[in-house]
Amino acid sequence: MITKDLKSAYKTVMDDHFPLRMEVSFIDDSGRQTLVYEKVSWLIDDIEKGLRYGENPGQEAALYKLINGNLCLGDVKCIQPGRYLASEVELLQSGKHPGKTNITDSDNALNILRYLTKTPCAVIVKHNNPCGVAKGDSLAEAYDRANMADRLAAFGGAIALNREVDMETAELIVKNYAEVVVAPEFSEGVLDVFARKKNLRVMRIANISRLEKYDGERVVDFKSLIDGGLIAQWSFVPEARKKEDFVPAQAIYKDKEYKINRAPTEKEYEDMLFGWMVEAGVTSNSVLYVKDGVTVGIGTGEQDRVGVAEIARDKAYKKLADRICWENHKIPYNNLKDESARAEIDQEVAKKNGGLIGSCMVSDAFFPFRDGIEVGLKEGVTAVIQPGGSERDYESIEACNESDAAMVFTGQRSFKH
Repeated sequence: MITKDLKSAYKTVMDDHFPLRMEVSFIDDSGRQTLVYEKVSWLIDDIEKGLRYGENPGQEAALYKLINGNLCLGDVKCIQPGRYLASEVELLQSGKHPGKTNITDSDNALNILRYLTKTPCAVIVKHNNPCGVAKGDSLAEAYDRANMADRLAAFGGAIALNREVDMETAELIVKNYAEVVVAPEFSEGVLDVFARKKNLRVMRIANISRLEKYDGERVVDFKSLIDGGLIAQWSFVPEARKKEDFVPAQAIYKDKEYKINRAPTEKEYEDMLFGWMVEAGVTSNSVLYVKDGVTVGIGTGEQDRVGVAEIARDKAYKKLADRICWENHKIPYNNLKDESARAEIDQEVAKKNGGLIGSCMVSDAFFPFRDGIEVGLKEGVTAVIQPGGSERDYESIEACNESDAAMVFTGQRSFKH
């Protein structure tokens, strides 16, 4: 019988064998364009340490930052070297230094945040998907709303904030367990609050305050194949980034024209824009629901659009039940033994349709049939945003018109795999 201390695997720091520099060259008849990268490490307890490990303990990994190169392919240019975000975090507190998922979760949170710079905003990412995203009048409100959107999934997540962290926000954060907090700055006394959580990784990235300048910037995205091959693509940039970019849904089928009856309200436009920017950071196939500047339910990584719409719906119901239970009884819904209290919560959740009444439904690709969109409409969704382009777009238009729901097309899908 083989015995193994499973917990010790997560405490092991690997000495990786990746070199200090890396170059990637693109070569054609006109010459060579080379991107130059430098390995990143942190000085912790007088020891230089790179990534703790990769995707899992036992996988060596290294983090590199782009230090040189000026790649231009066609009319697309790569981001200029030196504009560092997650590839050069200032580690203020670590306990355990970062692993690969800490960096990639933080990076995907910043990928979403760069489109949401106008107001205080919080993004909580777990396993490279957002579990809660919210805007607020203050940073504390934004964080609290993002956390309560899916309090269970937020456990052990990476929190990214686009404003200086104040004491109120810090006190809310340390009530839970988080792996990472990333922000542009921290007010006096905040690091003392975070020190209560010895293994919390606190990262400062000054460039977060200038995230709007990363809007539309591209990088080369590499995907390795099992045989050592590579797929290289330019990173995705959502083209529809303001209200005027959305097109009222319309379609022609068998020479008949179909149009959406109702234009979105200003509030619906605001939620659709917010939801579409969040969608850029969600693994496909995906559907999410947003309301009042906060995610209500996020469905990710499914093979069919009806199924993922249902998953997002079901999560909305479950997360609202947990939120009500936590606010009223200070325990998770799953731990509530009082049957009458559970019944009362269930009744409230059912009455509110999981918080979906008046929400906006967001899809990263078109709905091939009306059955997917009907999942949201039956719960009280009043507005839908999707790329459009299906042969049967008219079915979705008819479904929305029957429910007096607005719908706009982005003209661009938002896949992320």
